[in-house]
Amino acid sequence: MDTIPGPMNGPNDDQEGIRTGASTLTDSVAAADEFCAQIQQANITAAFVFCSTRYDRQVLGRRLAENLPGVLIIGCTTAGELAPSGYRTGSLTGFSLAAPDFQVSAQVIENLNSFELNRSQNIVQRNVNALRSQDPTLDMTDLFGFLLIDGLCHREEAVVSSLYSAMGQIPMFGGSAGDDLRFQKSFLLWDDVFRSDIAIQIMIGTHRPFRVFKTEHFTATDRKMVITGTDPQQRIVYEINGDPAGPEYARLAGLDVDFLTPMIFAAHPVVVRVGGDYYVRSIQKVNPDHSLSFYCAVDEGIVLTVARSCDMLEDLKQQFDSLIKEIGPPQLLIGCDCILRRLELENRREENQMSKILAAHNVIGFNTYGEQFQAMHVNQTFTGVAIGSKPQT
Repeated sequence: MDTIPGPMNGPNDDQEGIRTGASTLTDSVAAADEFCAQIQQANITAAFVFCSTRYDRQVLGRRLAENLPGVLIIGCTTAGELAPSGYRTGSLTGFSLAAPDFQVSAQVIENLNSFELNRSQNIVQRNVNALRSQDPTLDMTDLFGFLLIDGLCHREEAVVSSLYSAMGQIPMFGGSAGDDLRFQKSFLLWDDVFRSDIAIQIMIGTHRPFRVFKTEHFTATDRKMVITGTDPQQRIVYEINGDPAGPEYARLAGLDVDFLTPMIFAAHPVVVRVGGDYYVRSIQKVNPDHSLSFYCAVDEGIVLTVARSCDMLEDLKQQFDSLIKEIGPPQLLIGCDCILRRLELENRREENQMSKILAAHNVIGFNTYGEQFQAMHVNQTFTGVAIGSKPQT
């Protein structure tokens, strides 16, 4: 299913082509109505919705479709929301994009456990063809990819690497859906129904300036570890440097193996170097047999490096300052922010400070169970796309 055209009537303002909205109402119908009233505009090409699992998903999906007839509506459940006012929990937020400034096409990927890698080329090509049919003036530098995927499928690595290999020079980012930290079942919204075990590959075309980016608040140390025993499919590491994983990680990180908690892991992640850049591989928990469960697949033989935490707020400010220098103040910044980052901020009582930074830069998105950047599935990372003002004519 490609983009469904659906012109809407609404007032124009300085954000022509982009409308954002949010609702903290608990009733699914009322929340959908409030949200849709805020994102209404003429010539909507797609609406994006990020919501808590507390809503009645059947009612919510149906009501969104009723309010936005004929519009492509895409979204997912979250571990927290990035709304116009910053961090929110138990709410609904999102945005709409409209022509002529934006063209959107999307393809659903079903049955992730049986996903065939050779399907990626067809998925990407169909999206590219759809965008060019909508706006023949778009070239490859006007396109970027956005991937939403079931956050509990354990298939992110295979899907994102396969899709990116078919993208050519088109940049891509994405996020793994959440379920309010229950870790039971996450959902994606497609064709007015919330479903699990799917991914949605989205392609957006625009002549506005944009930058796809990632940032993380860690620096690598000189402490290395070689993975010598692992179950990649279950994301479990049994041995590091030939020794039981938990105690060896604790030794290298200078920690007490008896006090390895989720917050300790969040503050002392490990990173892998790929193509000259570092990517975070977060540890979820230590198991009774002293193995380590990771949030990402970790293969035997790879070399990980213990990382050191830096100031998360300052790191994100610097990233946003760099984006502003490149494309000007973002009119919309679609953000996928790891839930582990938010938990760390809550522990440091810096959540409100982060909310102000997000709101000041027009960030809309969600807290994820994993992030995608180009060909990589990562953790404890903020990734997204910053979109600038429309070109002057």
